[in-house]
Amino acid sequence: MKDPVCLMSVDLREARAMTIYKGRGYYFCSSECKKYFINEPEKYRGSVRAERLSIGVMGSAGSNESDDSASVARTLGEAIAMRSLILVTGACPGLPYESALGAREKGGLSVGISPALSLDEHIYKYQSPSDAFDVLIYTGSGLMGREVTNIRSSDMVIIAGGRSGTLGEFSIAYDEGKLIGVLENSGGITEVLPEIVKSIDKDTGAKLIYESDPVKLVDKMISAYVEKFFHKPSCFCSAPEINAGA
Repeated sequence: MKDPVCLMSVDLREARAMTIYKGRGYYFCSSECKKYFINEPEKYRGSVRAERLSIGVMGSAGSNESDDSASVARTLGEAIAMRSLILVTGACPGLPYESALGAREKGGLSVGISPALSLDEHIYKYQSPSDAFDVLIYTGSGLMGREVTNIRSSDMVIIAGGRSGTLGEFSIAYDEGKLIGVLENSGGITEVLPEIVKSIDKDTGAKLIYESDPVKLVDKMISAYVEKFFHKPSCFCSAPEINAGA
C-alpha cells in the first residue's frame, strides 16, 4: 500500500500513523503526512486505493427484546452507516437485525453472515430475515460454525445483549485479540462481561470499550483503532517493529 500524501510505499506492519476517512483506512509513513491528509482529505484520498473497514454487531437474536433495546440497536446501526463503515452481523433476528435496519435507513452497507446453505434455508430453517442486507453470505456452517466467520470478517466487534451464542462470539473475538465494544445496559451477557473477563485473566491483546451510548461507542472504537489498534488488530497480525526514535 501507499501513503496517500507522499505516495511512498508503506508496509502495513510499519505504518507510522493511520486514519479512517469516509469508512476507509489510510496509512502513512509519518505523522506529518497524516496531518496533511486530515487538513485536506479530498485532495489526497483519490491517490490510493483504501479498503473500507467493518464493525460486527453480535447480540441477542430473540424476538422478546424491549422496545428501548431495539431502538438503541437501530441507532447503533445508523451510527455505523453514517461513518461509512460496513456493518457485519450474523443475519439473525433480534438486536443485530435492528442494527441492520438502522444501517439500511442511513444508506449503509450491511453484510449478513448466514448459517444457512441457501436463501430458502436461511428463511425457513433458521427463521431469519433477509430484507435488511446488501450481501448475504451463505456459510452452510450452522449457527455455531458461522461464529468464527462473523468475527474474522469484522475489523471491530460490538456486543449488544446476547446469550450463549453471543458469548461464543465474544470468546472468539477476545481470544483473537480484537477491539471489542460492549454496549452497556443492553442486557444479556453485557451485564456480566466485566466479571467474565476478570475471571479469564488472560492477555490476548484484546481491548474492551464499555459505553451505553451507541453513537459514543462507535466513535470511541474508531478512535482506539486509529490511535493504536490498527497495528495489530488481531492475534493473526504480527506485531510492528517500529524504531521508537522514528
